[in-house]
Amino acid sequence: MKLHVGDTIPDMPVQTAYGTADSLYGLIGGKNTLIWAVRYIGCPPCHLDTHRLAERYGKFKAADANVVVVMQSDPAVFREATEGEAIPFDILCDPEMKFYKALEIEAAKDRDEMTGKDLGGLEKLMEKGAACKELGYEHGKYEGDEMQLPAVFVVDGKGTVKYAHYARYIADLPPYDDMVKFMEALNR
Repeated sequence: MKLHVGDTIPDMPVQTAYGTADSLYGLIGGKNTLIWAVRYIGCPPCHLDTHRLAERYGKFKAADANVVVVMQSDPAVFREATEGEAIPFDILCDPEMKFYKALEIEAAKDRDEMTGKDLGGLEKLMEKGAACKELGYEHGKYEGDEMQLPAVFVVDGKGTVKYAHYARYIADLPPYDDMVKFMEALNR
């Protein structure tokens, strides 16, 4: 089911990169939670999203919020690709794509839709590409559906959806700092 503000996110069994929880609600842990769903860790823009969220983790934590990144990656592949990096939040590993299917996070139909060619997405993707290059992120192992589009959700501690965004193309994601502000506002 596609999620909308006011819906309740369904609980489901999950596996994490570090075995921190076995259910989605276990990851939510009764707190406001940002759920950032991308493709897989070998995708440089997806790795960049994980890095940028980790850079802001102190701000999310100060807002008493959890962060969960969802990837199609196998836990072992994720751990290997991020060895030596400080990832301070949970990574929901979904190589079978059960999370994506349950929430109807769709894949692009073709490369033009994936890149957002007709929606101005190429410029955003190029900016992300430049940032990936600066950080030395190169393409790693391919996993899951290469055409998978991302999505971002915010749920409260009871699983009620406070924000839902299904991306139209791979770089169609909210600014990281806007999500920090959104999480801060939920605590007021």
